[in-house]
Amino acid sequence: MVIDGQGGGIGATVIKGLRESMGNDLSILALGTNSIATSRMMKAGANRGATGENAIVRTSQTVDVIIGPLAILMANSMMGEVTPQTASAVSSSDAKKILIPLTQEKVTIVGISEEPLPHLVDRVVKIIVEMKKDV
Repeated sequence: MVIDGQGGGIGATVIKGLRESMGNDLSILALGTNSIATSRMMKAGANRGATGENAIVRTSQTVDVIIGPLAILMANSMMGEVTPQTASAVSSSDAKKILIPLTQEKVTIVGISEEPLPHLVDRVVKIIVEMKKDV
């Protein structure tokens, strides 16, 4: 499951990277905090998509992996698009979380080097490829 909000650019970039690397061997769910984000992720190659708090809350409890920006764990982030319920559901999910350390919030992550999004997406793809091999 890939979660994104606002314009959906991070999620779309992740999905595109996964598709380029793994083809259709992977079922990708796109969950957007708004319809624009969901639509953009669907166009990038997600198999299915849904929008909004309830979709994210329900689906996050049934998936094996959640990928998204760090902000998906932070209540009221993304200009309020990530609700407290959404952040709680994602953080308490048993799914493995692969978080991209990009945030526009007033948060500084110490020990993380700033890298461009394409480099971070490459790392996400490598993690998923390795996980798929171990299954």
